[in-house]
Amino acid sequence: MTYELFFALAGFVFGTVFTPGPNNLMLMASGANFGFRRSLPHLTGVAVGFPLMILPVGLGVMQLFDAFPALTWIMTALSVAYMLWLTWKVANAAPPREGETQGTPLSFLQACAFQWVNPKAWAMALGAITLYAASRDVTAILWVSGTYLLVGCFSASTWTLLGQQLRRLLTRPAQLRAFNWTMAALLLASLAAILLQR
Repeated sequence: MTYELFFALAGFVFGTVFTPGPNNLMLMASGANFGFRRSLPHLTGVAVGFPLMILPVGLGVMQLFDAFPALTWIMTALSVAYMLWLTWKVANAAPPREGETQGTPLSFLQACAFQWVNPKAWAMALGAITLYAASRDVTAILWVSGTYLLVGCFSASTWTLLGQQLRRLLTRPAQLRAFNWTMAALLLASLAAILLQR
């Protein structure tokens, strides 16, 4: 990969991972509800799970969707169902009483699995592979995946820390509950926006 192509790839990666989307909204909500330390498995699952998803996508998973178009509808249904469950989880994460936290942050495996049903993740993976690893060469795919890993760690940490800092403003359970419902509504809006682009 040339320097020019790498810098173009890095710009693409920065633009896709730092913009608001399901992963970033959930990380911000997790940081606000559970703090940075307790959100580390969720953060790591996002930062590692997406680059791991790029590898099989780049090496030919999309050919299955070309060969079996019904898989697209199945994946869409799974995506919607999982996003609705996550939206419910975010909306109900607020503590019912002072000093108690209801719910738990996503685990590493849950966050990794979410990448496979996250419509934005699929759009990012397909765009990156098409633009920067069109030959489907293993080396090019590894460059794309590695760049997402490096930038994704920084992005996921930033969004989680942003949520943790917001927690300082959300001093009453009612404020945190309102924040969680707002995050849940934004998740639904992001899902609708992505599905309408299909």
